[in-house]
Amino acid sequence: MPFSLRPSSSLSRSTLLQMGARIAGVVALATLFSYLHVLQSVRAENLARLERYVVERSQREQGIFVLAQDNHAVLQKALEERLRALSPEEVGARFDGLFVRLSDGSVRNRPELFDGTRMPGLMVPQGVPLSEGLRRSILAAYDVLAQYGPALHTRFTNTYVVLPENALVLYWPERPTWTQDAESTQSFLGLEFYELSEPGKNPHRKTVWCGIYSDPVDRSWMVSVSTPLDLEGRHAATIGHDVLIQELMTRTINDHLPGAYNLLFRDDGQLIAHPRFTREGNTGVYYIPGSAGRNSEDAPNVTEEQQRDLRSIFERVRHGPAGQTVAELPEHEAYIGMSRLEGPSWNFVTVLPERVVSQPALRAARQVLVVGLVALLAELAIMSWVLRRHVTRPLLAFTQAAERVAAGDFHVELDTSREDELGQLARAIRSMADKVQHREEALRQANEHLEQRVEERTRELQDVHDRLVLTARRAGMAEIATNVLHNVGNVLNSVYTAAQLARERMGQMRLEQVGRVADMLQEHQADVGTFLTQDERGRHVTPFLSKLGENLVSDREELLTLLEDVGRFTEHIGDIVKVQQNYARTPRMHEPVHLEELLEDALRINTAGLNRQGARVERHLTALPPVLTDKHKLLMILVNLISNATHALERAAPGERRLTVTLERGPGDYVRIEVRDTGVGIPPEMLVRIFQYGFTTREEGHGFGLHSSALAAQELGGSLKVHSEGPGRGATFTLEIPCPLAEPPGGAA
Repeated sequence: MPFSLRPSSSLSRSTLLQMGARIAGVVALATLFSYLHVLQSVRAENLARLERYVVERSQREQGIFVLAQDNHAVLQKALEERLRALSPEEVGARFDGLFVRLSDGSVRNRPELFDGTRMPGLMVPQGVPLSEGLRRSILAAYDVLAQYGPALHTRFTNTYVVLPENALVLYWPERPTWTQDAESTQSFLGLEFYELSEPGKNPHRKTVWCGIYSDPVDRSWMVSVSTPLDLEGRHAATIGHDVLIQELMTRTINDHLPGAYNLLFRDDGQLIAHPRFTREGNTGVYYIPGSAGRNSEDAPNVTEEQQRDLRSIFERVRHGPAGQTVAELPEHEAYIGMSRLEGPSWNFVTVLPERVVSQPALRAARQVLVVGLVALLAELAIMSWVLRRHVTRPLLAFTQAAERVAAGDFHVELDTSREDELGQLARAIRSMADKVQHREEALRQANEHLEQRVEERTRELQDVHDRLVLTARRAGMAEIATNVLHNVGNVLNSVYTAAQLARERMGQMRLEQVGRVADMLQEHQADVGTFLTQDERGRHVTPFLSKLGENLVSDREELLTLLEDVGRFTEHIGDIVKVQQNYARTPRMHEPVHLEELLEDALRINTAGLNRQGARVERHLTALPPVLTDKHKLLMILVNLISNATHALERAAPGERRLTVTLERGPGDYVRIEVRDTGVGIPPEMLVRIFQYGFTTREEGHGFGLHSSALAAQELGGSLKVHSEGPGRGATFTLEIPCPLAEPPGGAA
């Protein structure tokens, strides 16, 4: 039968196309998931860093302003004390020696005695009469500034006192002749810092800050802080500092988070620092649109888009919730961190664009995509080579061989419906089927012999397999039996103790007295009433029976309690067996568990041992809602830990035997349980072996409990750790396991 050697479709090509499509889909999904995951993580990390940054920066930058307020409190007190201490005689004797009215009508320091680098200067404009009160106020202000000015100059540009009569006392070593050079008509009452201290604008009489301004000489930015002093209900003086804020503005502009920028503005919208509008050389003050201030002619030029950005930030800070530190500006695709500077009530704001947050996620996704595509190409290349070498070429070789041995001695049944290389081979071999019929018998015999050998070999392999299974089963049964015996032994101690207590209680019941009372009543059956009321012994029968009944009821309750403990302990033995059986099967379904109750059950199981040791049990149990976990496996761990701690207390002094059990919530969904004892402790060289199978420090121990407990903790998805400071200093076992809530908080029942 003629046929073509060229297949209608290629097996390797179709396989490569299908695998390539599937791997490309996986790469795309991995890229998307990695982008979303990294974006979420990076956004949370950047926002947390932004919050820490603005809070730390505001605390650092407000130091100079808080210090200024503290200084003014000291200066207020000193000036008030000096005003009260000056006598008229002292004022008259000193004032004329320090100051003089010059030819231009102003009152200033005597030129021949004045050194502005070491002493305050005075400026009283012409036309201001020198009353006794003004002379006293000037001299008092001069003395206070002479005393405190040099010390305050280390942090502040200058210190001054302005009197309501229009007089200025100034300490400014860098500008020592300022008061001498000022115009004789200079007035100080119209300056912003003084007006802000007047009662009309400052009814609460607090420290206030004026707006920023540029020094006309060196063009450095400054701000004035002023505090009013009232005496006997009258505005007596205004104390002030000029503070250079050029460094603050420079730090605000230059010291920022990567990709972000900072700005500083007052509550009234005055822009103090901005990387575009308050650079060195700008002298105009700019107010953000929407605020109460008006821009001067020399204010910086701001585009409409920049105005919208500034106004959005200003409105969000002004109307945002109290205490909010980080907020989102969706319309500008940015986040802002905001904090107030104590004192001047300035707002420190950091703007973090969304693109800065998303760039790491995009880079990570791009890397995942590139790596995935490279891996895809490498996988397709390797697969293509493997298919050509191990599939396509062998099949074509079989087809050609089938044509050469068309008259050979083989007979097979193949699927000829395929259109790939294997289908080609099947059709080629089928064309030879009619030519090899005479060899069918020989082939059948050969097959029978082969089947016999295969069957024999199969039986041998089955025997070996059965022996291996039996050996593995015995090993597993030995391990399970070891764990069961150890854990059951712990519980049987409690069962034995409860049974012994019940036996002792039964032995203490004085039931034989009931028989004697019955015999006594039998003897006086004919005159029971007389016997019970008049006989010396009969009068004690009724109270005795009443007391006996109470004792029997009490004994019955105690016996019932002990029998309930025996029943619960016996049930726990069954649970231990089930837990060990589950090691070889699928894990137990998790169920809602109250961890406090479970800890109490574990302590109750070990009550006999603890009482025998005279140990004091301390509980630090945090109230937790029900959590999902394997109840019996967790109980087995806790019983082992408490039992080991009980044995460790044997060598401790009787008064120092203390067992502390702590339950608290750990990070995430994890719960931490600590069992701490004041027993013998663990040497450092044994800490690394404490959880090994068969390792124990007790002569009667087996070394199974901690080993099985550590394995059970791992099966619960957690860990069991130990810590000890050495022999005689006790030990602490810490169990951490994931325990998700049985019901979400606030969920419906």
